[in-house]
Amino acid sequence: MALMRVDFHSDVLGLSTSMTVILPQRTASQIGMAGAAPAGDPPVLYLLHGLTDDDTIWLRRTSIERYVAPLGLAVVMPQAGRSFYRDEEHGNRYWTFLTEELPAVCDDFFRLSRRPEDTYVAGLSMGGYGAVKWALRHPDRFAAAASLSGALNVASRRHHPARPVDPGVWHTVFGERAVAGTDDDTVALLDRYAGGPALYVACGTDDFLYEDSLRFVDVARARGVPLTVDFSPGDHDWAYWDAKIQDVLAWLPLRERPTG
Repeated sequence: MALMRVDFHSDVLGLSTSMTVILPQRTASQIGMAGAAPAGDPPVLYLLHGLTDDDTIWLRRTSIERYVAPLGLAVVMPQAGRSFYRDEEHGNRYWTFLTEELPAVCDDFFRLSRRPEDTYVAGLSMGGYGAVKWALRHPDRFAAAASLSGALNVASRRHHPARPVDPGVWHTVFGERAVAGTDDDTVALLDRYAGGPALYVACGTDDFLYEDSLRFVDVARARGVPLTVDFSPGDHDWAYWDAKIQDVLAWLPLRERPTG
């Protein structure tokens, strides 16, 4: 694998930002790790971080580089602050950055497949919310989307009795606008589902966001939206996410077997 920390300027954000990128490499002499790559442009997984993290966190807390090495899969991990992957009400345009500028920048910098059937998105916590929101709002761009411990019922989080979002963060991101029923409400977005990417929802049953995932799954099933669900013991921590990202990678509908 080739591992890159890419520092670049974002015109949308009006500032310098960063992303961590893993690119597949065909190798034969590495000890302890296979290296594979597809014959053509590699498929790509956009992998999103949570509220308190940054673009380096998946690499630092999991073995994501080792997990994707035999798959011939590129992984793009962008920096998005505490934005909930939204054009913030009193901040910056992270939704526009994520959904428009970032893929264009990746096209300029790297040789990646542009085919929707080769494009996937996943994330944890805030990133699980961002991944599902991106896939539901742009279903023509992805083959699959996965949420690990996602804040999938974010509309309930402002005044949640046990674990509300920090009021300062909420004000910056959402202002005083109602979230329920809008394009930022992943539960409401299920009403528009008319086919699209495969969906995967995993959450530990001891996680404080379990009720969010449960609500999302209940509504999806009521709407006839097909999805893969994994509710099993686990908490909101990296032991759970390190294990479950491996399940997500095994679930992804990779179209081509890489050549070693």
